Amino acid sequence: MTSSKVDEQMELISQFYPQIYSQLAQEQVSSEETMVKPRRRRKKKKSEGSSNTSGVVMRKRKLLSEEQVNLLERSFGDQHKLETERKAKLASELGLDPHQVAVWFQNRRARWKNKKLEEEYSKLKTQHEDTIIEKYRLETEVHLWF
Repeated sequence: MTSSKVDEQMELISQFYPQIYSQLAQEQVSSEETMVKPRRRRKKKKSEGSSNTSGVVMRKRKLLSEEQVNLLERSFGDQHKLETERKAKLASELGLDPHQVAVWFQNRRARWKNKKLEEEYSKLKTQHEDTIIEKYRLETEVHLWF
């Protein structure tokens, strides 16, 4: 069935059966919220499938301790930007390289920004859906007068 036919049928339902339409609209909203996003494939590491013949030793990434992460999170909560003095102070307190602290802040800002965007999108989507439902309700009301 084409999109326009579905739209026409939904409009008819909204005009003649407003209670059923609002139930259908709510079910559609809840089904869209529970949809699962497809997973992305993991990229193969360069060492997979080929032997490391160059003799270059790959460094393992050092994971931060829970205490280090907590201190970084508290610092990020105070201020999202990192000045040179603050970066040096945090690095010395945590026993990390200043570059590691800077990279952690950069990654954390990116996660924070993405979360804000997702929340804003969700809010706007809900407002849009509410507006559509209100539009159909008003159209139904107008059609009842004629």
